[in-house]
Amino acid sequence: MFPASDVIHLSEDMPQEPKDHPEFWKIWRETIKRIEPRDIDYVFASEPYGERLAKELDARFIPFDLGREMMPISGTEIREHPTKHWEMLPECTHGYFAKRVCVFGPESTGKSTLTRKLAAEFRTVYAWEHARALLDPKGGSCDQSDIPLIAQAQLSLEAALLGNVNRVLFCDTNLLLTEIWSEVLFGDCPEWIRTAAEHQHYDLTLLLDVDVPWVDDSQRYFPDQSAREAFFERCKMALEAKGDPFVILSGNYDERFHTACDLVRTLIS
Repeated sequence: MFPASDVIHLSEDMPQEPKDHPEFWKIWRETIKRIEPRDIDYVFASEPYGERLAKELDARFIPFDLGREMMPISGTEIREHPTKHWEMLPECTHGYFAKRVCVFGPESTGKSTLTRKLAAEFRTVYAWEHARALLDPKGGSCDQSDIPLIAQAQLSLEAALLGNVNRVLFCDTNLLLTEIWSEVLFGDCPEWIRTAAEHQHYDLTLLLDVDVPWVDDSQRYFPDQSAREAFFERCKMALEAKGDPFVILSGNYDERFHTACDLVRTLIS
C-alpha cells in the first residue's frame, strides 16, 4: 500500500511483554537503535505501550485510536486469522492471504461441477480447467504439444484470479494432474512442468473417488472401472509423495459437496 516506505524488518526473537524479561525496555531500545541508527522522531501506536517506547527512544508518542473505535481489532488478531477477518485486510493483500483449494482426481468424477458449486457457495472465483476449452474445438483430441499450453494457461489463470478472490480460490485441476495425464497419454512430461508442479502448493486438495458412474463425452478416455481405479491410485500416490494435505471425497455428488463445504469452512474459519 505504501511502496515508497522504508520498511525495516526485525526478525530476532524478542520479549513481547515487560513480564517476559527484567530488561524488556532496554532490549527493545538497544535493538531498535541498532537496526535504525538514525534519530527517531515519532512513535505511532494503537497500544498504551507506545508512550513508554517513545520515551525510551527520545521520541514523541502519537496515539492512534487507543479505544479501538475506528478499527475494532488488533493487528495480532488479523495476523492469526487473516481469512476470518477478511474485511479488515487491504484488497491488495487478498491474493497473498487467500487459501487455495484444488479439486483433483480422475476423469468423470464431478470435478468441474463441484468446483463451480463451491465457488458459488463461498461467493468467490475459481480457475476452470483450461484443457477443456483448448481441446473442445479439436473434438477432444489431445496432442503432446497441447500439454505445455494447458500447464501455462493454468498457471496464468490462477495468478490472474487471485486479484478477485474472496477468502478462497478453487482450482479445477493443477499442474500435478497435468503431469499425470501427460505421462499416461504420452509416456513423458516436460521437465519444467514437473518442476513447477513441485512448487505449486494448495492448502487443501480434494481427491475425488471413482465410485460414481462414468459419463462419456469428447474428452474421456477410461470407461473401464479397473482403469479408473488405477488412475485414482496413481493420483493418490502422487499427492502422498508431494506431501500437500488432501482428503478423499467419496459418495454421491451431494455428499461430496456437503463434505467439501465443511472442510472449506474449517479451513477459512
